[in-house]
Amino acid sequence: MTPTRGYHHGDLRRALLDTAVEAIGESGPAALSLRDLARRAGVSHAAPAHHFGDKAGLLTALAVQGFDLLAETLRQAGDDLLAAGVAYVDFAVRHRAHFEVMFRPELYRAQDPEVRAASERAGGVLRDRVAGLPARDGGAGDPGRDALAAWSIVHGFATLWLAGALPPRVGDDPREAARNVIRRLVE
Repeated sequence: MTPTRGYHHGDLRRALLDTAVEAIGESGPAALSLRDLARRAGVSHAAPAHHFGDKAGLLTALAVQGFDLLAETLRQAGDDLLAAGVAYVDFAVRHRAHFEVMFRPELYRAQDPEVRAASERAGGVLRDRVAGLPARDGGAGDPGRDALAAWSIVHGFATLWLAGALPPRVGDDPREAARNVIRRLVE
C-alpha cells in the first residue's frame, strides 16, 4: 500500500485525528470539513461521521487530545514554574492545531465531560507549579489568582508568538524568548 492510496487498517479514529491536525495546520479549524477530512484520509465520506458524529464531535476529540498532551508536556517540565511556562509556549508552537482548537470552545462541545476532565488535568498541573511560588510581600498568596496570572502570561505570550505579533527583538527561538518574559513572573 502506498500512502496516496488511503487508509486501510489500524486505528481509523487516530488516523482521522492526525489528518485533522494536518488540515487545521494548513487552513485553520474553521475551514475543516468532514468531507475534506475523509478525502485526505482516503476513506469514505461517512467514516468521520461514524467516529465523531459531526465536526463539533471531531473538534471535541481533538480538544481532549490537546489538553491531555498539554498536561503531559507540563508534567515533563518538572516542578519549576519557569520550565512549565516555557513548556506551555513550546506546546503551543509544536501543537498549533490543537492549541487553536482547545481555546476556541465555540468550535466544540466545551461541556463534554472528557473535555472538562482533560482541561482540569492540564490546569491542575499548572496550578501545582504556581503553588511553589513564594508568597509576595510576606503574606499568603492566592493560588487561584496566581495560577490565573501565570496562565495569562504564558498563554498570552504563546498567542502573540503564533500570530507573529511580537517585536523582532524577541528573537526567533520561542523557548528562549518565552524564558526571558516568564522569568519576570518568577523573580
